Amino acid sequence: MSITQITLYSALGAAALGIAYAFWAARWVLARGEGEAALQAPYHAIREGAGAFMRVQYGGILAAGTVIFLILWLTPHFGLLTAIGFIIGALFSAGSGVIGMLVAVRANVRTAAAAREGVGIALVTAQRAGSVTGFLVGALALASITLFYGLLVWLAHGNAPDLRPLAGLGFGASLVSVFARLGGGIFTKAADVGADLAGKLERGIPEDDPRNPAVIADNVGDNVGDCAGMAADIFESYAVTMVAALLVAAWGSPGDTAAQLFPLALGAAAMLAGVLGINSIRMTGQDNLLWALSRGMLICIGLAAIGFYFAADRLFAGGGSAFAPLNLFTAAAVGLVVGVGMLVTTDYYTSADYAPVRQIAHASRSGHATNIITGLALGMKSTVVPTVVIAAGLIAAYLLAGVYGIAIATCGLLALTPIVVSVDAFGPVTDNAGGIVEMAGLAEGARGATDALDAAGNTTKALTKVFAIGSAGLASLALFVAFELAFGDALKGLHFALDDPYTLAGIFIGSLLPFVFSGYAMQAVGKAASDIVQEVRHQFHEFPGILAGTQRPDYARAVGMLTRASLRGMLIPGAIPVLVPLIYAFVWRPFGPEGSAAELMGGTLIGAVGSGLVLALFMATGGAAWDNAKKYIEDGHEGGKGSPAHQAAITGDTVGDPFKDTAGPAINPMRKVLSLIALLLVPYLI
Repeated sequence: MSITQITLYSALGAAALGIAYAFWAARWVLARGEGEAALQAPYHAIREGAGAFMRVQYGGILAAGTVIFLILWLTPHFGLLTAIGFIIGALFSAGSGVIGMLVAVRANVRTAAAAREGVGIALVTAQRAGSVTGFLVGALALASITLFYGLLVWLAHGNAPDLRPLAGLGFGASLVSVFARLGGGIFTKAADVGADLAGKLERGIPEDDPRNPAVIADNVGDNVGDCAGMAADIFESYAVTMVAALLVAAWGSPGDTAAQLFPLALGAAAMLAGVLGINSIRMTGQDNLLWALSRGMLICIGLAAIGFYFAADRLFAGGGSAFAPLNLFTAAAVGLVVGVGMLVTTDYYTSADYAPVRQIAHASRSGHATNIITGLALGMKSTVVPTVVIAAGLIAAYLLAGVYGIAIATCGLLALTPIVVSVDAFGPVTDNAGGIVEMAGLAEGARGATDALDAAGNTTKALTKVFAIGSAGLASLALFVAFELAFGDALKGLHFALDDPYTLAGIFIGSLLPFVFSGYAMQAVGKAASDIVQEVRHQFHEFPGILAGTQRPDYARAVGMLTRASLRGMLIPGAIPVLVPLIYAFVWRPFGPEGSAAELMGGTLIGAVGSGLVLALFMATGGAAWDNAKKYIEDGHEGGKGSPAHQAAITGDTVGDPFKDTAGPAINPMRKVLSLIALLLVPYLI
């Protein structure tokens, strides 16, 4: 067999192994007991609410996807192959998120039941439930890229394949990501904020109290936002990074087959490392939860690095390529180092074990304003190290292998997808398990176990958000390189430089877009949360038996209201990254100077990558720090539950919620959609 066939079969084999492990983990989780009858009522309400939201959301995706498929098929310069790629990307992305969420929803009651036996078995149950999402995301992304690339190679009949239809696959993944990340984020944080304001602050009832009509919506939101939404986000990053690397290799180093195959080999090596290393996540001796989770990630990273070395040596040691195997292995390892650096910094700023979170908690003693001011300040400062780490990684990767090295470093980072998403999806499972234990009124021992898991889950979710933000930034940068190379000799005068007024204007416009996008997303959360607060007040007033515990709240009404609000709220921000490239291509280009539309678009991509990265880091890290500061106070520090400091911390948490779970993470698909549409529209920009 040729090296191309060996690599393609190896990648598909690794993807099949990842899918098999995901289904084994799902069977193991679903074989666990669901516990006593008291756990069933909240569990079934959460399950029904999540199912209802997903049916509405994916119905919207189906409608939008059908229209886009037809447009791509019938439009010159795109055609049937690009449209097929779009469908593949959308279906595989949706499948990974939906299946993972269905298992996560069913795992929450099983984790709650396991919590009565202790933290250890509850940790394994939640971790394996998260692994279903993590390994499906990584495996299906790797499989979709490998299959479609193999199809394009086969259609070329021995000639150089035309890889432009790969951009359609990335766009399909982006469509699902925008719906899932933005729509799910609006839903989950509107429910969370509304439940806190109307329940904890106004009525003084506990979080997850079953008397609160918004509490089921809050638990539903954890699944649709932090599980399905995160899965779609990182699937998209993985897919578009692979697409960008393949395009950069094809257009930057024509005829270098090894350079095209190397990203697929990295994905295969990391998948094998993930399957080998994931089961090292367990409690042993005096381990704490975060160390148990971190140890598993570090083992996977070490095994992945070994696999990267052998992949580089196998593909490039024989010569015939312009790239040295050691340089490419080092570039991939740079991606791993960037990932570790970002995760360590985020842990420092979001864990209650360190000074920043405790500073926010201490500032809460002085009131609501000082909590907000301190949280904002620490969120801003938290962007320094991750941004510098990414910048240093870019320089190192470029020095090793040019712009291709940047793409390979990003592939190295994204190859960690299975383990990182597994640890993230652990979070909503433990959060829901804690809510079910609270609503079922189980003994303090079970609640203590789920509280410990939930606190660890909050930190892992923050780590994964920063991973997603950093990888999205690097993926967008790799797409920009592909965008620049896509012009070839079609426009010899094209240049993206600061002495060009169109590029400079584009940088300002691009820097603005993440702020406008975030503003609309935050506004949508605020409006939906206000509606939920009014609904909860209405139910409390009209049905006094709810607070007395003699009457069941109308949970379905709250879920339905938020579902409609989230889909309405995402329309304007979701349209922003689509409309800007279309305006450049079809409004500006016919009347502007030659090449100015392309230079405006290039500048816009540069500006959006830079400002979007820093803004998203600020929002995600700051929001998580506010959340854990509240939990730190609830653990008995700075006055404990019910104290003035606790009241101030609740305010900070409600402000941070849309920061960390809506606007901040949703900037990721916004940048990637902007970049992919720009890449697709290259023929219309010149």
